Amino acid sequence: MSDRRSRLTRPLNPMPPEVERALEDAGLLEAYRARPPYQRNDYLGWIDRAKRPETKARRLQQMLDELDQGDVYMKMSWRARPGN
Repeated sequence: MSDRRSRLTRPLNPMPPEVERALEDAGLLEAYRARPPYQRNDYLGWIDRAKRPETKARRLQQMLDELDQGDVYMKMSWRARPGN
């Protein structure tokens, strides 16, 4: 897969260690990496912007659930483009 991050215009959000651990523990790291760069960046920023630990945990769980389901992004229907 080519890295398309250079096309992002927003600042990149770093991957927090706890998010990476959660992805690894759930076996979803490859599913995360297969998502378009804007989705990966949006998920990380959205999780990080939560003020309360409960909100961060809920948002992280939503991301994991959506990655596991495979056809949802931020509670919206989503399909990968062929060849990506």
